[in-house]
Amino acid sequence: MAKLVVEILDASDLMPKDGQGSASPFVEVDFDKQPLRTQTKHKDLNPTWNEKLVFDIDNPRDLPNKTIDVIVYNDRKGGHHKNFLGRVRISGASLPSSESQATVQRYPLDKRGLFSHIKGDIALRMYPVLEASSFFVAPNENGVEPESRVGADHKANDEGEVYEKEKKKKKKEKEVRTFHSIGTGSAAPPPVFPGFGFGGNQMKEKPVAVETRSDFARAAGPSAAMHMQIPRQNPEFGLVETRPPVAARMGYRGAYKTASTYDLVEQMHYLYVTVVKARDLPVMDITGSLDPYVEVKLGNYKGTTKHLEKNQNPVWNQIFAFSKERLQSNLIEIIVKDKDIGKDDFVGRVTFELSDVPVRVPPDSPLAPQWYKLEDRRGVKTGGEVMLAVWMGTQADECYPDAWHSDAHSISHENLAYTRSKVYFSPKLYYLRVHIIEAQDLVPWEKGRVVQASVKIQLGNQVRATKPFQARSLSAGWNEEFMFVASEPFEDFIIISVEDRVGPGKDEILGRLVIPIREVPPRIEPTKLPDARWFNLHKPYFGEGENEKKKEIKFSSKIYLRLCLEAGYHVLDESTHFSSDLQPSSKLLRRPSIGVLEVGILSAQNLLPMKSKGGRTTDAYCVAKYGNKWVRTRTLLDTLAPRWNEQYTWEVHDPCTVITFGVFDNCHINGSKDDSRDQRIGKVRIRLSTLETNRIYTHYYPLLVLSPSAGLKKHGELQLALRFTCTAWVNMVAQYGIPLLPKMHYVQPIPVLQIDALRHQAMQIVAARLARAEPPLKREIVEYMLDVDYHMFSLRRSKANFYRMMSLLSGITAVCKLYNDICNWRNPVTTCLVHILFLILVCYPELILPTVFFYLFVIGVWNYRYRPRHPPHMDARLSQAEFAHPDELEEEFDTFPSTQPSDRVRMRYDRLRHVSGRVQTVVGDLATQGERAQAILSWRDPRATAIFLIFSLIWAIFIYITPFQVVAVLVGLYLLRHPRFRSKMPSVPVNFFKRLPSKSDMLL
Repeated sequence: MAKLVVEILDASDLMPKDGQGSASPFVEVDFDKQPLRTQTKHKDLNPTWNEKLVFDIDNPRDLPNKTIDVIVYNDRKGGHHKNFLGRVRISGASLPSSESQATVQRYPLDKRGLFSHIKGDIALRMYPVLEASSFFVAPNENGVEPESRVGADHKANDEGEVYEKEKKKKKKEKEVRTFHSIGTGSAAPPPVFPGFGFGGNQMKEKPVAVETRSDFARAAGPSAAMHMQIPRQNPEFGLVETRPPVAARMGYRGAYKTASTYDLVEQMHYLYVTVVKARDLPVMDITGSLDPYVEVKLGNYKGTTKHLEKNQNPVWNQIFAFSKERLQSNLIEIIVKDKDIGKDDFVGRVTFELSDVPVRVPPDSPLAPQWYKLEDRRGVKTGGEVMLAVWMGTQADECYPDAWHSDAHSISHENLAYTRSKVYFSPKLYYLRVHIIEAQDLVPWEKGRVVQASVKIQLGNQVRATKPFQARSLSAGWNEEFMFVASEPFEDFIIISVEDRVGPGKDEILGRLVIPIREVPPRIEPTKLPDARWFNLHKPYFGEGENEKKKEIKFSSKIYLRLCLEAGYHVLDESTHFSSDLQPSSKLLRRPSIGVLEVGILSAQNLLPMKSKGGRTTDAYCVAKYGNKWVRTRTLLDTLAPRWNEQYTWEVHDPCTVITFGVFDNCHINGSKDDSRDQRIGKVRIRLSTLETNRIYTHYYPLLVLSPSAGLKKHGELQLALRFTCTAWVNMVAQYGIPLLPKMHYVQPIPVLQIDALRHQAMQIVAARLARAEPPLKREIVEYMLDVDYHMFSLRRSKANFYRMMSLLSGITAVCKLYNDICNWRNPVTTCLVHILFLILVCYPELILPTVFFYLFVIGVWNYRYRPRHPPHMDARLSQAEFAHPDELEEEFDTFPSTQPSDRVRMRYDRLRHVSGRVQTVVGDLATQGERAQAILSWRDPRATAIFLIFSLIWAIFIYITPFQVVAVLVGLYLLRHPRFRSKMPSVPVNFFKRLPSKSDMLL
C-alpha cells in the first residue's frame, strides 16, 4: 500500500497562549480521516520536533484531490485541553512525486476565524512512497526501533482516538484564505520553460534544502479548488523590528529632552579636544630650531598632530574625539613635543581632570578655545602657550565628522580622510540637444572628388556621428538630432567636425567647430525651440589658436545647427522603477517640497569578515542616496558590529520615490593601492510611499549579496530608523494625480533605447564627479548604488518576472473559478444570492456603478487590518535568488561581451533558444486568437462571415423590439443555468470561434 510521509521539523515565532509569555505546542496532522500528532514541547515558542508521521493512501490516483490539515495547538493539561496556535492546509496536488524531490518548506500559520490572533510559521517536508517496504527501520544495538521513526507514529495512533472523540464534538473549522491552482486540464502540467527552473534537457540543478513552490504553475481541473498557502521566505532574510533607546521613542522625557533635534539615533558621548595653535614655544635643539607637534593622551589612546618644521608659533587646527565608553583614565594630557631624529624632546604639557570638563549640548555655539600655559613634568610653568578647547559632546557636534577618533588611532594622517563621514551632492545634469541640419561649401582636399560627408559631435567622452551623405553639389543635408548629457559647471566644449570618408576606416576632416556649453541657450518651454544658426567651420590646423591666420581667411565652410540645453527634462541616472528624484533640471519648474525624510543610520550586526588579513575583520561604512544628496558615515575599524548612530535629513518632493542604502568594506585605510575596490556588504531600498507619516520605523534589514560562486549570501543586518514627516498634505495628495516625470517627457518623449544610453552616460558623469571629492566616493560604490547593470539580461530576473506574471494571473483565474462555481451551482446559496443581485441590477441599472464602487470600498476597508506593518525590503524569494542555479548567476555576472569558454556560451545560447521557442509558441497562440477575431468581418471565410452577419441582423431586430431588461435577464439566466441543463461539450459560440481562420497557415 502507498504511504504518505509528513515530516514535522520545527516552528518559529509562535503566539504565546499560556498567560506566561510562552506555549507548549504540539502538531496534529489529519489526512483522509487519519489523525496523528507529535510530542508536546513544553514552554517553547520555537519548538523543534523532527518527527515523521506516516499515513495510508488508499488510492494514489486520488491524491491530488486530497488535502492535508496541519494544526498547531498549545497543550494546556496533558492534551485534554488545548488552544489553537495556527493551521496550514496543503493540497495533495502540490506534493512531489518522490522522496528525492521533496524539500523543506516553511508555511505561515493561518487563522481559524476572523478574531484569531495567530503568528509564526512551521517547516514541513512531505512526500508519497509507493512501496511499504520503504518504511522499514533497522533496529539499533538493543534491538529497539528508534522512536523518531516508528515509535512516535505508534504513539500518535494511540492519541488519535482522543482526537476523533473531540472531532465529533466540534464542527469542522472553516478556512479563511483560499488559493486556486491555474490551468485548464487535470492530467498533466502545461508546457513550461526548462530555463525557468522546471527541469528539462538543460543542466540538472542540485537538490537544495528549501525550494520555491511552483504549485500555481501546475495544471488543475475545474474541481481542483483547494485551500493552500505559499511558503514564506527564509526567516533569516526577513525584517526584525527593534526598539532602540532613541529620543523619538522615549517621548523627549528626562535626559533625552536635549536631544530632540537628533532624536532618531542613540546618543554617543565623546570627549572632544581641539588643538588650535601655540605661541612663544621655547627652542629645544642646539641649532635653535623647533619642530613642534602635539600629543593628546588619554589612557592607552594617543593622538598626534602633524609636526611643523622650524616653527615656534605653529597652527594645527585639529580636533580629537575619544569615546566616553572607552575612557581609561580620569586625566587627559596635551603634550607639546619637538620632533627629533632619535627621541622626541618634551616641551610642555597641559592636563585636565575629566570631572572639570564642561558639557556642550547642541544647538549651543561652539566652545571658544583658550590659551593655556605649558607646564613641565613637575607642574612648573614654562615658556610657551597653547590654545585649546576641551568639552564633552555627542555625535551631533559639528566637529564630529572631521575629528580624529580614538578607534582609528592606528590610521596615518594620509589615510584618515578615508574614514570620515561626509555629505556629497551629485552635479546638476542637463540634456543637450544638437540638431544637425545641413552644411554648405564643403570643399574636399582633392579637387573633383564627390564628398561623402558625415558630422561627428563630441562632448567629453560622448561621441555621436551622422550617416554619410554624398555631397555632389558641395552641400549636404542630414537633419539628424542627437542628445547628450551635460553637467554644471559648464566647463566642457562641444566639438563638431565634418569629415569626408576617403577610404575604409580613413576620414579627412573638412572643418571643425568648438562651442562652449555655457554659450548654449537653455530651453524651458516645451513649445518653443531656439532658432537654428549658421556657424563657420575652421580648417583643422586653425584649431590651435592661430588668430592671425584666422583673420586672413575670407572663405570657410558653413554648418547649420540648432543647439539647446533641455532644462525641462529630468536626467535619469537611476532606473525609474526605484528612482529617488523626478524633478526637472530647471529650478523654475521644480515643485515645492511636501515633507521631510529623517534617517538614523544606527548600527549593523553579524557582519561577515571581509578581510582575511589581520584576524579576518571588516572596516564597514554605510552610504545613503536620495535625490542628488549622498551621505557617507564614518568607517569603523576592526568590528563586525559597528555602531554609527548618525542622523541625516532630506527634503521630499515626491512620495513615490525610493531611498537606497549600501554597506561597504573600506579597502583604502591601510595604505592600499588606489585601484583597490571597496567590497560590497549589502544594499537596502525603501519606498517612501509605503511609510506612514510621522511614524518611526526601526528595523534590522538583511544585507543580501548575490555572487556567482556563493549564490545568495547574507552578509549581516543593517539597523535603520526612519521617519517621514509631511508638511503639505494638500500638495502630497495632489502628487498622486500629477505625471511621474516632468511635462517635457510626455510632450517630446525620448526613445527608450536613447534613454538607456543617456542614463549610462549620466551614471558615468556622477561617478567621475564624486570620485574627485575628498574622501572620494569610488566608482564601484556609485555604480552599485545606481544599479548600473540593472538592464542587462539575467535568467534569474526573467524567472522572477515570470512568477510575478503568474501571480497576477492567479487573481484572474480565481475570479473565473468563482464564476464557474456559481454557474455550476457548487454552492446553491451563493448562486441564489447572485441570481437575486443580478435581477436587482437589471431592474435598477442605475445601481450598477454605485454597487461596484461600494464593493471596492468594502474590500479596501476589509484589507486594512491586513495592511503591511513593516516597510518593504529586498525579497529573496520574489527575486528568485534563494535557489538560483550557479550557472545562471555566473551568466548574470558575466562581462559584456562574454569572457566564458565557447562551449559554455554555446550551451547558454541553446538554452536561450529553447526558452525563446516556448515564448514564441505562446505569442503565436495569442496572435492566432486575435486574427480569428479579425476574421469575423473580413470575409476570409465567406460562409463564417455570412453566418455571423445574419445572426447579428437577427439579434439587432430582436433587441430592438425587446426591452433591454428582458434581454439581460434571458442572457443572465442562460449563463447561470443549472448544470442539469448544461452539456459537457463546448458551446456553439466557442466552436464557431475556433473554426475561424488565422494567418498561422500562411507562415513559412
